[in-house]
Amino acid sequence: MELTWEGEPIQWALTQTYLGDALKALGKRERGTRRLKEAVAAFRAVLKKWTREREPLDWAKSQANLAGALKALGERENSTGRLEEAVAAYRTALEELTRDREPLARPMVQTGLGSALTILGDFERDNARLEEAAATHRTALEELTRERDPLNWATAQTNLGRALKALGELENSKVRLEEAAAAHRTALEELTRERVLLDWAEVHYNLAKLEKALSDKARQDQDKAGTLLHRNRARSHIDTAIDVFTEEEAPYLHDLAKLLCDQLDGQGEES
Repeated sequence: MELTWEGEPIQWALTQTYLGDALKALGKRERGTRRLKEAVAAFRAVLKKWTREREPLDWAKSQANLAGALKALGERENSTGRLEEAVAAYRTALEELTRDREPLARPMVQTGLGSALTILGDFERDNARLEEAAATHRTALEELTRERDPLNWATAQTNLGRALKALGELENSKVRLEEAAAAHRTALEELTRERVLLDWAEVHYNLAKLEKALSDKARQDQDKAGTLLHRNRARSHIDTAIDVFTEEEAPYLHDLAKLLCDQLDGQGEES
């Protein structure tokens, strides 16, 4: 028997949501955009059924799910339009997911909003968006606690680190970059290889990018020792990540890691 909204509305919505989550996870690992577009379509289908008036919390959570898929798709496509849609959907969701009504869900939606603002601000080289992103992550971290929700707390730390990295590069600030690296290292205390392998590897990939940025800053400052130190650290982190991001299991992430490897090798040849 086919599951339909008319026959089993709650089960149908849950199944569509699980489908969207799975498609988004696959799409983030694979090349191309097909899976991510399918994830967006799955979440939009749910929103055609939920209404804000009758099911405000379910509707808001579906808005947040759609926002997450749009954020991933916008980053893959370099599309500010998709990212603007994601930001708008996150903001709309937060209107219903208040601290009183959804104290656990709200900070995760906030960190999703901050992440979308980071990507958008990075694309547009917009300091104001990046400052808002960092502030949004810090607000989320006031509500998330390491003791109660260690993995989501660690994810929020990495998202804060990404915002600080983008600010550091825009402002040419070593301090911001070092703060970003510290946030990622803190996240690794909970995002361990044994618990969440891909997330653990992604933090190492982000740390590799941060150490490369610090190496570039040291080279700009004519600090040869710092240039070499940070480049070596970057190489260590990217080697760790690429061992996990295999071409078979995560081809898109493998491509990103391989590109960074090539950039670091090119820097070594220059020096």
